[in-house]
Amino acid sequence: MAAERAPCSQCGSTLDSGLDSCPVCGAAIDPVREPADAAPEAESTPEPTAPVSEMGRRQARLRQWQDQAGPLGVRIAQLPPWAEAAARSGPDPDGWLEVVRGVERLAQRTVVTALEQWERQTKSRLARLEAYSVDGRLERDQMDDVLHAARTGEISQALTTYQQVDRVVALKERHLDQAREELERLVSLFRDMEALGLDPPVESGEIADDLERELRSGRLAPLKQQLRALRQQATNRLKQAVPAYVSRYGEYLVRERAEGVGVEVEAAELARGAKAFADGHPEEALRRLRILAQVHSIGPGGPNEGGVGAAGATGVSRTA
Repeated sequence: MAAERAPCSQCGSTLDSGLDSCPVCGAAIDPVREPADAAPEAESTPEPTAPVSEMGRRQARLRQWQDQAGPLGVRIAQLPPWAEAAARSGPDPDGWLEVVRGVERLAQRTVVTALEQWERQTKSRLARLEAYSVDGRLERDQMDDVLHAARTGEISQALTTYQQVDRVVALKERHLDQAREELERLVSLFRDMEALGLDPPVESGEIADDLERELRSGRLAPLKQQLRALRQQATNRLKQAVPAYVSRYGEYLVRERAEGVGVEVEAAELARGAKAFADGHPEEALRRLRILAQVHSIGPGGPNEGGVGAAGATGVSRTA
């Protein structure tokens, strides 16, 4: 049977079957293919994805445990590549599956042992934090959850919680250690100021006791603000006091050199102290100046104020 024709593409006239050209405009007509002649559309069927085997899931879990337990210093056994290949294609996959189950049981015991040791260490760390009034109740409860999950086989959950607890405890320790370090640096600065006759904003013994009480109360944020304020007050005083002290000390060394005493080492150390202060390191500057004054047996205030005023005493201190 002849195929039905579409309207003429040139003039749109209706075409009868069996015509090779349009009777109106004469345009050539291509025969329309029968529906049966049309090539069937190729159906795209997705290739089947092989399901993940039980062996693959367990191996992936062992690798995850190893990644999570790394900070504990734990090594979890893994099947070598040849064993994985044999398990996938071998005749006895169930036997290999039992091997992996044994590895999991061994890994669980190893992780539980490591977490128990971590718990003992972390309790000591928390006891130190709590001595400074830093709250550790939540971390203690979470440690119990970690050990319970590990002992019941929830290794991934146990290791995830362990990492969270350890990170929080380390953060609290860092804040406490920073406050302790800043406190000790400030008290040392005040003591060096007193030793050099440069009046600190507050007497060093008094401020040391006050700051220690504040630290042990656990109010770290207000303490850090107080430390910054006191340090700024001390720095403001030192901006005038240190240059004057260095100038007096320099004049003293010039007099010593005029009397034939070698002062090259002392002059270099005095210059280093002055440079450290100019570079924004008052603690280092005052430490150098204090050591230099001790070498000369110079008391508070420098060589012209209650300290050594003659070159002869320098020789005595060096001989001593």
